[in-house]
Amino acid sequence: MSFIDPYQHIIVEHQYSHKFTVTVLQATKVTKGAIGDMLDTPDPYVELFISSTPDSRKRTRHFNNDVNPVWNETFEFILDPNQDNILEITLMDANYVMDETLGTATFPISSMKVGEKKQVPFVFNQVTEMILEMSLEVCSCPDLRFSMALCDQEKIFRQQRKENIKENMKKLLGPKNSAGLCSTRDVPVVAILGSGGGFRAMVGFSGVMKALYESGILDCATYIAGLSGSTWYMSTLYSHPDFPEKGPDEINEELMKNVSYNPLLLLTPQKIKRYVESLWKKKSSGQPVTFTDIFGMLIGETLIHNRMNTTLSSLKEKVNAAQCPLPLFTCLHVKPDVSELMFADWVEFSPYEIGMAKYGTFMAPDLFGSKFFMGTVVKKYEENPLHFLMGVWGSAFSILFNRVLGVSGSQNKGCTMEEELENITAKHIVSHDSSDSDDESHEPKGTENEEAEREYQNDNQASWVQRMLMALVSDSTLFNTREGRAGKVHNFMLGLNLNTSYPLSPLQDFTTQESVDEDELDAAVAERRITNSFHKELLLAEKWAKMNKLPFPKIDPHVFDREGLKECYVFKPKNPDMEKDCPTIIHFVLANINFRKFKAPGVPRETKEEKEIADFDIFDDPDSPFSTFNFQYPNQAFKRLHDLMHFNTLNNIDVIQNAIIESIEYRRQNPSRCSVSLSNIEARRFFNKEFLSKPTA
Repeated sequence: MSFIDPYQHIIVEHQYSHKFTVTVLQATKVTKGAIGDMLDTPDPYVELFISSTPDSRKRTRHFNNDVNPVWNETFEFILDPNQDNILEITLMDANYVMDETLGTATFPISSMKVGEKKQVPFVFNQVTEMILEMSLEVCSCPDLRFSMALCDQEKIFRQQRKENIKENMKKLLGPKNSAGLCSTRDVPVVAILGSGGGFRAMVGFSGVMKALYESGILDCATYIAGLSGSTWYMSTLYSHPDFPEKGPDEINEELMKNVSYNPLLLLTPQKIKRYVESLWKKKSSGQPVTFTDIFGMLIGETLIHNRMNTTLSSLKEKVNAAQCPLPLFTCLHVKPDVSELMFADWVEFSPYEIGMAKYGTFMAPDLFGSKFFMGTVVKKYEENPLHFLMGVWGSAFSILFNRVLGVSGSQNKGCTMEEELENITAKHIVSHDSSDSDDESHEPKGTENEEAEREYQNDNQASWVQRMLMALVSDSTLFNTREGRAGKVHNFMLGLNLNTSYPLSPLQDFTTQESVDEDELDAAVAERRITNSFHKELLLAEKWAKMNKLPFPKIDPHVFDREGLKECYVFKPKNPDMEKDCPTIIHFVLANINFRKFKAPGVPRETKEEKEIADFDIFDDPDSPFSTFNFQYPNQAFKRLHDLMHFNTLNNIDVIQNAIIESIEYRRQNPSRCSVSLSNIEARRFFNKEFLSKPTA
């Protein structure tokens, strides 16, 4: 049976833009006037400008000493048909010192009909004639996908993945417990969700993933999702050339080595020079730059140093045959001066698409960061590398990195990253030569490691780029404001009017959305504090689900008082027949309980050394190596936290298996699971459209 997606019948309506195409054909008798022509033959070129659209100014090449130039150059503009769009044509003369204007003209684009194509002559100075060919058409194929449904690639993935999971679940559960697994329709969706929390979350998640891989649970999962620190592990895992052929075991060993080094080694003059070169190149191309760009480079150099050119799009090869779960990375779009509790939109990242489900707008990953207008790309940039996205997904933790560097005080108060980079010109960026060569190996060997650290600590003749970066690091604006800290990209929903009615989900009433018109989007991850009320985030998730009329099990706020501290808690609907499609939540807690007594499930610790290695606290000691502020994990600290979560997961595999068995039985007894009829959806949409179109009294 093919995958049924009720969301595909919910249409996200948007206004189509117009594409205005201008071809500058030629000009004749270009003149600077009688006296001007005697002194210098014109070197003409043409500027086109439409003030009502982004990327509004375009120009032809210039011809030296040519009074009858033939350009034949074509330019495209994306227009809002509701705007008063005027084309300004300027004939220019190129000079060494200052270019000279030879004449201007205007053309009202609204005078053209959609589908029309014509040549229009323009006369300058009563002598020069220029011919432009212009056409106007509707952009019926925008670069954004407007839909509440999954993209076709993900639908195909899910169907293929179900086939694989069906066989894997039979192996996992055995013939008796998998007897109800007759078709792919009976296969439940298992999603693994990692929490945020910097390197602590990353290291803990690495142990969880190893246990899920060894137990066979990972082979039964459809999705792996995360935010912040857990996305860093997901990025490390999925970008690794040996995954999924190799499991997490060897990859985790590499990760342990990578996070054991002093982060100061990332700030040698040669490396900083490379960071600033990259930042300058990005800013000079017209893209916004914040501290997250630097933070992403530092995270990337630490975790994926030998694959810094990896992109999110390239991860599609990891799931092209549904051979492993689809990774979903998340962050929040926030407004600079508004609390994320008051305003925050989830942004989803997968190898197939990036977008906001709330608005029903999605794009291919290689378009994220490009300039859009009304759903169409007006300026395409090179796809951002994976390490930039890692910075975006964990940007809340960029403020903590100044503690690693030991920076205090404030210099350059009020300056933003972009303002600092304004002072950088091409002459500052010197190409690498043999004297600046930098060992690209991430693993210092023997005395090289010590020499690099001494060089950083003792070099009073640090290069200008090092001093500049340290000034940026100490800038209170960059570290202590969301404006300077959060990752920033061009707003891919610029110019869209999404105020037509559609539901956030088939389970929610229709609402009216506002248009999104900011020039840029800030992407940040809200930092989460882990306290004794460890289920606080689950309570917030339950509240969010209720607000959006999504099924979610009841989270008992007193479960800790009643059941005490455990390794995992199960929350499921008390009455499945009444709570349709409600998921079962298995919440694993970062707690050291049975691990102190057992080195493996059912295998007690016997020697003094075995007991001592497991006797540690995670949260009680402020100087603990597991602090959120820590960006360096010695091997022992890594192994302790990794092995703890590996044990906790393996120690509760039966809990996961029982939940899967119950889900299979539920799906078997409820073959028709779409709780909203399509006719009901269409009727609501028709009513809402008619209601909103009537003027209010």
